[in-house]
Amino acid sequence: MKQFFSLLYLCMPLVSQACAASHASNGSIVAHTGEPIGKEIKFGNTTFYVTGKESNTAVLYLTDVFGIQLAENKLLADSFGRAGYLTIAPDMFNGKPAPVDLIDPGFNMTGFLYQNRPEVIDPILKSSVDFIREKLSVDNIVATGYCFGGRYAFRLLSEGHHVRAAFAAHPSLLEDEEIASIIGPVSVAAAETDDAMPVGRRHEIEDQLLKTGQTYSVSLYSGTMHGFGVRANVSDPEQKFAKEAAFFQAVRWFDTWA
Repeated sequence: MKQFFSLLYLCMPLVSQACAASHASNGSIVAHTGEPIGKEIKFGNTTFYVTGKESNTAVLYLTDVFGIQLAENKLLADSFGRAGYLTIAPDMFNGKPAPVDLIDPGFNMTGFLYQNRPEVIDPILKSSVDFIREKLSVDNIVATGYCFGGRYAFRLLSEGHHVRAAFAAHPSLLEDEEIASIIGPVSVAAAETDDAMPVGRRHEIEDQLLKTGQTYSVSLYSGTMHGFGVRANVSDPEQKFAKEAAFFQAVRWFDTWA
């Protein structure tokens, strides 16, 4: 493990300076803008964005449909690194994420979701856990997921996946059986306006969480829309507050339950 991290740090000569600059410019460990400070590493058939320092706990960062190619995802992963967690974000879409403009006439969301259904994504996440446990020698793993990735944070919290706790911001496509299968603590950050998790569905999810008997929390953020946990309009004080609050919601959750 030490040899691996030595190689990683050789590839990241200005991480400390970049972290300090981010603290100074943002007044927070949450980076909204700037250059990502981690590195992409290949393991098996999967590319991982790895950031943060050696830690006893690893955060498995599960992106929205825009993947690790979206700067905001890398910057948020870097923020978990600054919070003290070794953070690993797999390229769940093998270099073919959704376009930033989802209404692009050349993009077929139905086809994209089929190409990236659980039967395809689950093996990638198993490889991700293997990478963390075997290559990085970290057994204590937590998962944070956003939109598309939020569903998989729940899936990884089920039996046999070696994940101790999970956080999900505005999870989409989440099914009741995936909630019922959790075996550890989970925290959810919900948007006020969310077509992927409207009010009625949010209440159903809360009811399902209660039935699991597991420790859980659900926080609702006013003035927000689906995607705020990663792509909030930070020029709007309410959205900026919500994005940062959701981040610290995850950090406090992991600090307590990891």
